[in-house]
This record gives sequence, structure tokens and C-alpha cells, in this order.
Amino acid sequence: MQGTPIDNLPIHVPVLKNEVVSFLHIQPDGIYIDGTCGPGGHSKIILENLSSRGTLISIDVDQEALEICKNKLSSSFNNFHLKKNSYSNIPSILKEMGIKKVKGIILDLGLSSLQLDSDYRGFSYKNNCHLDMRFDQSNELTAAKLINNSTQSELADIIYHNGEERRSRAIAKKISHSLPIYNVQELVNVITSCTPPNKRNRTIARVFQAFRIALNNELEKLKEFLSNYIDYLEKGGRIVIISFHSLEDRLVKRNFKTFSENGLMKILTKKPITASIEEVNDNSRSKSAKLRCAEKT
Repeated sequence: MQGTPIDNLPIHVPVLKNEVVSFLHIQPDGIYIDGTCGPGGHSKIILENLSSRGTLISIDVDQEALEICKNKLSSSFNNFHLKKNSYSNIPSILKEMGIKKVKGIILDLGLSSLQLDSDYRGFSYKNNCHLDMRFDQSNELTAAKLINNSTQSELADIIYHNGEERRSRAIAKKISHSLPIYNVQELVNVITSCTPPNKRNRTIARVFQAFRIALNNELEKLKEFLSNYIDYLEKGGRIVIISFHSLEDRLVKRNFKTFSENGLMKILTKKPITASIEEVNDNSRSKSAKLRCAEKT
């Protein structure tokens, strides 16, 4: 494993941690799923609220994050199961474990500090390294390969649909004419060369978001999860989802609304819950977090 040794890495500071505990309404003997556990921030909070008869299943595709989570939590809690998998595969994970229903599920769809601060994984436009952006390092396709093997039209579609960037065509044209692109600053320089300086960092961030979402099939996995999670919640069980951009939040909002109108769920957050001023001051990355919660009826 590259980067900082596991023992020197703290548990990821989870966003909206008090709100998660409150809305998840953790029952000490219940079975819970942390579908995007990362380095273990929310998992730790859930485990601290479970009794010896409770169970937590923590899932992630990022092996580095799972190693940190295991290192920090496994020795302290016996009722803890780690799975290297996608949260979209919860049905098969539960079937393998012989579990039919759970009391609650949480998804934190944001990047962890481990990923954003990495100086070799290419998630942040502020670090210069290879354009990787893979959540699952065992996958062969990187962001660089995706970009270099896409047509100008495909690049434009990725940037527009996954980044909601209105300059998608101009940026795609410049990228296409600048290939091959292998590292972060090469891509940043291309975007910089064809966009006005006003709010340029936002534009760069949207383009990076777009390629990351496309590479990791993030929206498709969320849609798959939203189509089946309700079958695995107990009556009175709760789903908490924290999103960080409008594409995800819209999918979650529509899903909750549809299930609510069909009498299957009760929405507990009429408006998304956001971080307090104090939390934003302590953790700037919590600023864009939106928490939604619903309960199975």
C-alpha cells in the first residue's frame, strides 16, 4: 500500500455524525449496514451504539479504506463484518450471510479525506499525479485510459451529464485536441486554457467529478441500490443517505417520494439536513452534504 502507513491514519471524520445517529435511530440489538464505510467514521459511531447482540456490516470497494477500517475497529468490536464489495450488491451480500432484513442502512456518497488528500490517486485537482480516480484499485480502467480512449462527443457527454457543466462541448474539444493526457495537472491546464477565470475552480471540480462518476459507474450503482434496498429493510427500518451533489440528491429525493406516494415509506426529512455552521468551520467538506432519511412503513 502506498502513502501514509495505516497506523498513522486517523479514523475519517464523518459528516453529520449526530444527525446520522438521531435519524438512523439505532437499536442496540439491530442489524445495520454501512454501505460506504470508507475508513470507518460512521461505522465506529454505529458500533458504539450497538450491544453485543447487534451487528454491523460495513461495505466498500476501496481496499485501502477497508484496511484502515479493519485496523482501527476490528480489535474493539466483535459484531463487525467487513465486505469488499459495492453497496449496490447488498442483496447478494445479505444472502451470503443468511440475513433477510436489517434495521437500518446508511450511505455516505462523498469522497473520504483519505481519497481526496491522496497524492497518488488523482481524485483532487490540487494534487499532481497520475489520473487514476478508481475507487476499486483492482479495476484496470483508470480516468486517464477513459479520457484517452473516448471520442470528443463521448467526452462532452460525460462532462455534461455527470458534471452538469454547460461548457462541456468546448472543454471536450480542447481535451480531445490535447490527447494523450496522463496526469492531473495536464487535465487542469487544458481546462484552464479554455475557460474564463471567473469561478474556474468550480468548473475544474465539475469536470473532475464527471470523469470520476463515469469511471466508477456511481450513478448506475446508486440507481441499482435505490431499486431494491426497500426489500431488505425491516418494517420501521430506516434508510439514511448523505449526498454531495445534485445528481445524487435528485435520485434519492425522487426515490423517497415515489415510495412515500405508494405507501411504502415515510419521509422523515421534508427538506435535506445540512451541516451546522460549527461543523462546516471544523470540516469544510461538510458544507455540501445533504442528508435525507425515510422509514419503511
